[in-house]
Amino acid sequence: MEEEIDLKELFEVFWKKKAIIILVTILFAIIGFGYTKYFVIPKYKSSTTLLLAQNNDQKVEDGEGDTTNEITQTDITLNQTLVSTYSVLVKSKTIVNQVLENLNLRNLNEEEVMKNITVKAVEDTQVIEINYVNENAKIAYLITNELSNVFSEKVVEIYNINNVYIVDKAELENEPYNVSPIKDIVLFAIAGFGISCVIIFIFSLFDTTVKTQEDVEKKTGLSVLAQIPAVKIGGKEDE
Repeated sequence: MEEEIDLKELFEVFWKKKAIIILVTILFAIIGFGYTKYFVIPKYKSSTTLLLAQNNDQKVEDGEGDTTNEITQTDITLNQTLVSTYSVLVKSKTIVNQVLENLNLRNLNEEEVMKNITVKAVEDTQVIEINYVNENAKIAYLITNELSNVFSEKVVEIYNINNVYIVDKAELENEPYNVSPIKDIVLFAIAGFGISCVIIFIFSLFDTTVKTQEDVEKKTGLSVLAQIPAVKIGGKEDE
């Protein structure tokens, strides 16, 4: 029962300070909007998907002496093994330099380009996803597609196999992936609400002033026998 009374009192403290809580929450929401608007640099992410499949030049004779393309378990196992190797190869300096040269973007720093490339191998598949992030949507789009092209050519050159196929080409993105005004405003508002509640709770916790009859009884453990009413003296209330 004591816990319920404490929770009730705590709720009353928050309710009395609701104006402050609302103002702080609105203030933080405004800060969140300003942060998104003026401090977050819009960046665009382009993605392309590659598939490791059977080598087109690999043929198997059937029972009648004809040649047919068949996907064997050996092919699948080999391609899954190569996924990790290919994922590293995509971000190599050799490929990045070739991409920048092909696109005439030598003004870009290759280390910075490599840092913004992410390669994800889809688990238990022969699929590789290449992502590239840039502040310029067109550059992100061009580099991502050229990465897949140069990488496919380099695989043929290094391994002498042609088993990389572009499933989905990158598309020109119109919206930055890292800017979400509504999300930021909501998060900042929640933070403001939480911070204001914590501060009010801390102040109320260390507030030892006696304001009501109930405060006297609670702090002393004694019952109040009498109370002097407030009276007006000279037009002013006095006790």
